[in-house]
Amino acid sequence: MVNYFNDYANLCFERFGNRVKHWITFNNPWSVAVEGYETGEHAPGLKLRGTGAYRAAHHIIKAHAKVWHTYDNQWRNKQNGVVGISLSGDWGEPVDITNQKDIEAAERYVQFYMGWFATPIFHGDYPQVMKDFVGRKSAQQGLGTSRLPTFSSQEKSYVKGTCDFLGVGHFTTRYITQKSHHTGRGSTYFTDRDLAELVDPRWPDPGSEWLYSVPWGFRRLLNFIKTQYGNPMIYITENGVSEKMRCTELCDDWRMQYYKDYINEMLKAIRDGVNVKGYTAWSLLDKFEWDEGFSERFGLYYVDFKNKNKPRYPKASVQYFKQIINFNGFPNQREVEDWKRKALEMCSTSNQLLAADPLTSHMEMVTEIVVPTVCTLCILISAIFLMFLLSRRN
Repeated sequence: MVNYFNDYANLCFERFGNRVKHWITFNNPWSVAVEGYETGEHAPGLKLRGTGAYRAAHHIIKAHAKVWHTYDNQWRNKQNGVVGISLSGDWGEPVDITNQKDIEAAERYVQFYMGWFATPIFHGDYPQVMKDFVGRKSAQQGLGTSRLPTFSSQEKSYVKGTCDFLGVGHFTTRYITQKSHHTGRGSTYFTDRDLAELVDPRWPDPGSEWLYSVPWGFRRLLNFIKTQYGNPMIYITENGVSEKMRCTELCDDWRMQYYKDYINEMLKAIRDGVNVKGYTAWSLLDKFEWDEGFSERFGLYYVDFKNKNKPRYPKASVQYFKQIINFNGFPNQREVEDWKRKALEMCSTSNQLLAADPLTSHMEMVTEIVVPTVCTLCILISAIFLMFLLSRRN
């Protein structure tokens, strides 16, 4: 698969490299590995507990490195682009900052999450804490070798330094405490970490069940990256929040507050010296969200998926984010008040359009299904009646 992926990437460089200058080899490989090969929640749905995620991640890292070298050797001088990877990462905060075991558990949480991929790419090998814990758990299971794959000396050199920039997808934070998992036959990626995740009930949770608004964790994660990996160039590729309610809510105050708080923490990190070069709100449109389908809406624009034309309606957060971009910062209070008035008008108009959508859908059904069906039945009945008359006449 490493070679197949490299062939695919090389074709992309050949066809699009004259226009595309920033390349991301993999986006959120943690979810691909853990939820695709450990829990089976996502495609391909394999539940190879304790082994699958580690093996998948190992090949993802090697595939990324090979693609970076292919670009570096064959295309960089011609196209002047850059190649990176985008890693998801929640922040882990010790429950008790005076308890050494909690501090170490929080460190493991981040290392088993983002460090799993970032440390080999920046330093040539897996985090030492991963090698120690997975190796010890494997030995306790009676295994002769660790379930965590190993890089050869040549592979370590080949993988190290294969990142021109680091993409970061960040959404939330957890409190972490030490919790020892007794190793049995059922050891998994999650039990290998020997920790428990907790949330503060006071944290806002407007969106997905896993997503709590904890802005200060964003700054701490960015500073962690700066310290651990030599302050690489960072692009925030994903940051945002979904909504929990099923009904349409276009005046999304909670999303605007989320963006304000998180962007503000990113600005503090920049002042700390973190090398952040760009920020992308997640996401422009409501879209397909992994195994949740269309039920979780992260978009700045509401998409009516029930309508065959998929019309889009701007949420109030569209105007808010637009203002941040226009001013390269947060608007002043007078502008905010003026904007809120316009946003309410926009929401009201859009909601009226959405309220009419069910009627529109019914009209489409009548036009596209009912009318043709009735016409067909009328033709059939007329034909049968005509045949009946002809038979009577004969």
